[in-house]
Amino acid sequence: MTTVFDVARYIIDQLGDITTLKLQKLCYYCQAWALAWDGKPLFNEDFQAWANGPVCPDLFAKHKGKFVVGDDFLTDHKNYPFTDDEKETMNAVLEYYGDKEPHWLSELTHKEQPWIQARNGTPIGYPSESVITKESMQEYYGGLK
Repeated sequence: MTTVFDVARYIIDQLGDITTLKLQKLCYYCQAWALAWDGKPLFNEDFQAWANGPVCPDLFAKHKGKFVVGDDFLTDHKNYPFTDDEKETMNAVLEYYGDKEPHWLSELTHKEQPWIQARNGTPIGYPSESVITKESMQEYYGGLK
């Protein structure tokens, strides 16, 4: 199975230099729509309901301290193991969300049930390590298609 790092590298190759906030949100939406459209996750790593929206801690650990990443980030993940369906899903996500500003993407996730449910009443701006389950993502985004 592919990893969140493979997806992040694919996004960078498609869009170029990108803020880490935007990269996190695009990885999240790639996972969400893969669950909705393809019925299975792109990768096993989880997202948590952080104050600024969904964040994958594994990916965060790789870019911690960086505001922007580019061609020199995750260079060991350039040999994509994606299926045609997975590429089609990611390309559709990037076509729709790819030109959006990072803050807009963060605000959008704050209006959607998977993040809201995982926060479970945690006040805005407060930290949370609650996992956004793949089941909640599949149910919510699957209902939007």
